[in-house]
Amino acid sequence: MSIGHKITNFTTQTHDHKTVTQDNFQNGKFVFYFYPKDNTPGCTQESCDFRDNMAALKTMGIEVVGISKDSSEKHVKFMDKYQLPFTLLADESGEMCEAFGVFKEKSMFGKTFLGIERSTFYIVNGIIQHEWRKVSVKGHVEDVVNVVMRMNATS
Repeated sequence: MSIGHKITNFTTQTHDHKTVTQDNFQNGKFVFYFYPKDNTPGCTQESCDFRDNMAALKTMGIEVVGISKDSSEKHVKFMDKYQLPFTLLADESGEMCEAFGVFKEKSMFGKTFLGIERSTFYIVNGIIQHEWRKVSVKGHVEDVVNVVMRMNATS
């Protein structure tokens, strides 16, 4: 999936065990951010940065949704620990990661493995409006806020 395309079919669970599909995201504005793992330094920082910028995003009518392959139970602990005020999706099967093209070969300490490439998507009425791939955490959320603010000002 890329800019201008409709989000494709998926079914997954929210942190509170509700089943959601692509149909839940056809009306409204959403920021989907894919991250590798709960309670790791970069993922914690990114999630807390989204938390700290929720007022600006809510003002624009945007809902934030975090997605990783962690379980709903891990998500609840992560949300409670950092007081995250948005939905986390438990993509344990990797269906969403595959659909959005964020499950990639990565390497660490000379070993290669498959994992989530940190990526963010701005979605309006089920259509991808903007994407950030290979995200670096520092300054990322501020960039997301600035880009969607400009996009909302011109629409």
